[in-house]
Amino acid sequence: MNDPLVDNEGFPRQDIDVFQVRHARHQIICLQNDFKNVMKNIEEGLHRIHAKSNPDSSAMESTSSVAPQDLPKPFASINFVAINSPADEAGLKVNDSLVQFGTVHTNNIRNLTDIHEVVKHSIGQSINVTALRNQKIIHLTLRPHTWAGRGVLGCEILPVDFVDR
Repeated sequence: MNDPLVDNEGFPRQDIDVFQVRHARHQIICLQNDFKNVMKNIEEGLHRIHAKSNPDSSAMESTSSVAPQDLPKPFASINFVAINSPADEAGLKVNDSLVQFGTVHTNNIRNLTDIHEVVKHSIGQSINVTALRNQKIIHLTLRPHTWAGRGVLGCEILPVDFVDR
């Protein structure tokens, strides 16, 4: 997976089919990413199931404490949440920092249009959102839909400055 595909002089190696190797590596990486997403969804589902079975817990969100150095790096933050919006119903708050929004996470986001694409394809469906709030990880379920205000989320999402990462 990590061996160079060029020789010492920088030319493509003659002993392998470079295109086939690059294609196979790409497929393996995609499968690994899919596996990680499936495992994360299973973990979040288990958190929700256990939260529902706990009679003390009536909130839709689950939180977990993590040492500050182990916190995932956020890629965006919530700047505004409209009252009675889908974002408000899900429990998002101003200054929440997003670390995962559906399939978008810190390691694969290119820009905020990636979030727009997830929302566009998930109207009426649940999106798992992981955010940081007060140095704690929270897991929320957001369901984009039309409401009395603008858009289908009712919040403003701003990118985290790359310098802060």
